Amino acid sequence: MKYPAIMPAVPSKIRSPARALLALLFSLFLLFPITADDAADQQAALDRLFAQLHDATDAPSANAISNQIWAIWTTPADPSLASRMRDVMEARAMLDLQTGIDLLDAIIVDYPEYAEGWNQRATLYYMLGDYEASIADCAKVLELEPRHYGALSGRALMYLQMGKRSLALRDMKAALELHPFLAEKQLFPELAQEITRT
Repeated sequence: MKYPAIMPAVPSKIRSPARALLALLFSLFLLFPITADDAADQQAALDRLFAQLHDATDAPSANAISNQIWAIWTTPADPSLASRMRDVMEARAMLDLQTGIDLLDAIIVDYPEYAEGWNQRATLYYMLGDYEASIADCAKVLELEPRHYGALSGRALMYLQMGKRSLALRDMKAALELHPFLAEKQLFPELAQEITRT
């Protein structure tokens, strides 16, 4: 299956950042192995990284920190879950989206508190154009990990594509409060004056 055939029809202005984000997420999964020994270490590392992200003064620094956050999110401490997530990411890289969804369905049953399982399924639903299912999964991600700027910005893109700009603005503003240098902010010029460093 070719990539363009499964991407929803969206303006190229929006489609390009979405494709770039998907490619980045997979590359991060492969390039940034996690060193935390257990879930508590990972949580402490996330707390530290989010504090650093908040204080970042430029996009390269913020993106380097974000890469580390994504590495933790996509590489759980549980070895069995980590192995299953590698299978998901491999299916996604091959654009075998239904296999990826099937794998994530099973992960969500076995690990319902693992936010990234929900987020990855939301991403695959987005890639299939099933915004309703993707938005529902994003809501679950944010229930489990309110700092998940990926779920917030992804949902903002979907709302934008659905013509729900006020909802898109709400989510994008929340995402930028966590990661002020997200590339998607260029789609929301009205937020440029609102997002200030504190």
